[in-house]
Amino acid sequence: MSQDIFVSVLIPAKNEANNLVSLLEEIRIALTGEAYEVIVVDDGSTDATLQALQQTRHGGLDTLRILRHDRSLGQSTSLYHAALAARGRWLATLDGDGQNDPADIPGMLALVRSERATADLQLVAGHRVNRRDTASKRWASRFANGLRSRLLRDQTPDTGCGLKLIQRAAFLRLPYFDHMHRFIPALIQRHNGRMLTHPVNHRPRTAGVSKYGNLDRALVGILDLVGVWWLIRRTRLNSHAQEIEG
Repeated sequence: MSQDIFVSVLIPAKNEANNLVSLLEEIRIALTGEAYEVIVVDDGSTDATLQALQQTRHGGLDTLRILRHDRSLGQSTSLYHAALAARGRWLATLDGDGQNDPADIPGMLALVRSERATADLQLVAGHRVNRRDTASKRWASRFANGLRSRLLRDQTPDTGCGLKLIQRAAFLRLPYFDHMHRFIPALIQRHNGRMLTHPVNHRPRTAGVSKYGNLDRALVGILDLVGVWWLIRRTRLNSHAQEIEG
């Protein structure tokens, strides 16, 4: 496999054995002709996730790399470890449940290659325009997005969308903490990065179960929201040092 990779697709996965094989095939089709790799992090799965990944790689998918946690460390840690290992200039993040559509990735890549792209463009954030979740999850998401938007002013309608395209160097500059993946738009902007949003497809889960409940997500999210608000309030990165000549 060529080392000149433009995009690394990062997938955190816990107990997603029944979703990953078809998802990886969709990625292969969507990124035909692209210089890419796929890194799946088996986050302490107790089902056949690891075996499914190994069989897929042995079956000829040489773009696939597999990382594994002995115990579940969460989505943010999985993404961070995958980003450290990635060879691509850009990182495309996908949830392992198959609800994100890999067919949206080429359109996001086109944005970073278009005339709209500038040196400070660091993030293309997916916006799920047709949520296929339960009514309670959609309501909780709208509430959380509204509260986050008012407090952080991060200019994104759907920070919880797992499909994002992030400049690798910019991602690795962000402060790491558990659940930081929920605040990537705000953290990118804290570091003077520019963001675009892109409408993306969203699909119902066809196998497995969600790893989060509305209550536990809300309780953790409020604490994290206050922490990110504090980080943004304390930053001075919106100013630049000027070099004096002579």
